[in-house]
Amino acid sequence: MSAYKTIDDLDVAGKRVLVRVDFNVPMKDGVVTEATRIERALPTIQELSKKGAKTILLSHFGRPGGKRDPKESLKPVAKKLEQMLGGAVDFADDCIGEAAQKVVRKMIGGDVAVLENTRFHKGEEKNDPEFIKALAENGDLYINDAFSAAHRAHASTEGLAHLLPAAAGRAMERELNYLAAALSNPERPLMAVVGGAKVSTKIELLLNLVAKANILVVGGGMANTFLFANGASVGKSLCEPDLADTARAIMAQAADRDCEIILPVDVVTAKEFKAGAAHEVCAADKVDPDRMILDLGPDSVDMIASRIEKAKTLVWNGPLGAFELKPFDTATVEAARFAAKRAKAGDLVAVAGGGDTVAALAAAGVEGDFTYVSTAGGAFLEWLEGKDLPGVAALKK
Repeated sequence: MSAYKTIDDLDVAGKRVLVRVDFNVPMKDGVVTEATRIERALPTIQELSKKGAKTILLSHFGRPGGKRDPKESLKPVAKKLEQMLGGAVDFADDCIGEAAQKVVRKMIGGDVAVLENTRFHKGEEKNDPEFIKALAENGDLYINDAFSAAHRAHASTEGLAHLLPAAAGRAMERELNYLAAALSNPERPLMAVVGGAKVSTKIELLLNLVAKANILVVGGGMANTFLFANGASVGKSLCEPDLADTARAIMAQAADRDCEIILPVDVVTAKEFKAGAAHEVCAADKVDPDRMILDLGPDSVDMIASRIEKAKTLVWNGPLGAFELKPFDTATVEAARFAAKRAKAGDLVAVAGGGDTVAALAAAGVEGDFTYVSTAGGAFLEWLEGKDLPGVAALKK
């Protein structure tokens, strides 16, 4: 039984349903350039419409700071949604007040409308009770379908759930189910891959994962700090020497919890940080003083692949090297393709998330082969850290 109410728990026919989506999508010159987040909201919108609801969509866009900014209007997003739905989508140039009420009043069952950027009002990010009431005036029910904004206790992501009968939308429900399968109740062995530039941004994440995972791979620039903590020379590589004690504490905690930490055994180094730079492979503890680590070496990739082969569940956050620069994307691409192959065959539950991670999987051409790829950035990271997300907690039964 789900811990959260879903659309199945609500009678939506003829009701005004306020749906919090995340339509904060890339846009250039007033045209949406990447519509994955809109696409993921379609099942909820289409189901509500089919059931006769008056579907009223709320979203933030950009960072207007509580002021109206035409450049950060959701109007172009409403046009894109209309194209994707293949049916009319009305638009209100405010999310509260007469402008919103006028659009909502004329809606009939099955209609869809987008209200203007919630962040045009300071009350949104302050979770202001008066602003929440103003939003709630246009709805009978509330559905949150924006996991990517669920780590924020804002009016439209958390506050509304306390004023109106609330439930998770289909995208939110799907995300929560996959995240539970990956970390809350995983099939073991559970393997985690954590990459990225700095240990300092992922201390809580690492501490949570060593307590839950059977295998933890540390890659990217953050692996250099762990290598340094073990006495290795890392040359000119990105490193946080002041966090060596923290790295050692994490390794000690992993040993206490029987969590195997995988660090690079060989690395790809270069004298400059640029695409196509002359490079060579060396042992991870023998990096020359004038060189920097930019990727994992082939032996490290083989070691990671051997652990993926044994794993039943994989959680991935962050690239293994400087994947944005060829040829230093090799380790990330090869490991991702190996995991994707097992996931596609049904032998591995592979869940990934985080902006750089999504981009890396796309570069490897495997984002469609992972079991689930989260488009959430901060929310996915906070969930991995074991934190309660306000927008999710508010939906609990």
